[in-house]
Amino acid sequence: MILEKLKALLSQQFQIDEEQINPETRLIEDLGADSLDVVDLAEVVEDEFDIEISDDMIENIHTVGDIVKCISELSGSFGGEGDVD
Repeated sequence: MILEKLKALLSQQFQIDEEQINPETRLIEDLGADSLDVVDLAEVVEDEFDIEISDDMIENIHTVGDIVKCISELSGSFGGEGDVD
């Protein structure tokens, strides 16, 4: 569920087909994001999932899977069914 929502957000922000996004997708190398894009994405994710991502967490986000893990931990659904798939 988290991954599917995130794929929709990433698809919209980076004009890329959702089918091309998976947990291993790298934000900078695969999506062409720069550091400002990552910060903007963090803000969108915070709004969408009603969480607050610290600057330290943002610095450690490199893949879509990293974002899913961050959302899961902050929303209290870590390890929940369907988080990554």
